[in-house]
Amino acid sequence: MIYKNIHKLKRGEDKGSKSKRTTDLSAVSKEVGEWDSERTQELTELRERETYRREFIGNISHELKTPIFNIQGYLLTLLDGAIDDPEINTRYLTRASKSVERMISIINDLELITRLESGVMDMKMVEFDLNQVVKEAAELLEEKAHKRSVEVRLPSTKQALWVDGDPQRIEQVLVNLLNNAIKYNKHSKGFVEVKFYDMHQNILVEISDNGLGIPEKDIPRVFERFYRVDKSRARDMGGSGLGLAIVKHIIEAHRQTINVRSAEDVGSTVSFTLRKAR
Repeated sequence: MIYKNIHKLKRGEDKGSKSKRTTDLSAVSKEVGEWDSERTQELTELRERETYRREFIGNISHELKTPIFNIQGYLLTLLDGAIDDPEINTRYLTRASKSVERMISIINDLELITRLESGVMDMKMVEFDLNQVVKEAAELLEEKAHKRSVEVRLPSTKQALWVDGDPQRIEQVLVNLLNNAIKYNKHSKGFVEVKFYDMHQNILVEISDNGLGIPEKDIPRVFERFYRVDKSRARDMGGSGLGLAIVKHIIEAHRQTINVRSAEDVGSTVSFTLRKAR
């Protein structure tokens, strides 16, 4: 359009149409500006995706390196002669087996979160008793809580609390959150408490602890894949680094919300909602 206007102007074909040319050129300028703004936004988004991709690949690599190197070390030690010692070979094979289990856990969690993010995993929505599912999740972690001297406090009511959702996935959410609360709790007089609150159409579930807490700067990122508040401490305690990201996606797949509030050396509270069934 710019060249067309210039061509007409040079040939004298557009005399007396100054206002029209100005309007045309203004429109072109506006369109160019809008196009530039859109391209700039697209480039920014592409750079952010590329940064995220690099971090994601780097994180996967780092998470898998530890168990792989452990397995390699144990096998090389056995091949160097330790296999002839029954006590050593049993201990090292057991450790290698645990490293294999950790790799399998990471891969399974990666597969799960990929399916959740792509929307190909359907939630099997039914009415279920939330009180019972919380109890079952706590029972799975009873031994771990006992070993770490952490008291798990459940709602005192035995009355059924009916909600809509996928009970298997909600149990997974609860196990992840309870496990984190136990794992990062204080070493003495630690507790984890589950509470329910009636919010008209929804039930608010709160899981609180008096553990190590999360620094304020890290709170906005705790639900990111592989994000760890204390990387060295978290890896020593195991886990795939995907637990909270999976929790967030499961809750969002239920069209509900999840939040966290925390203070260092005071504790953390994670809360999420579920829709009432009755």
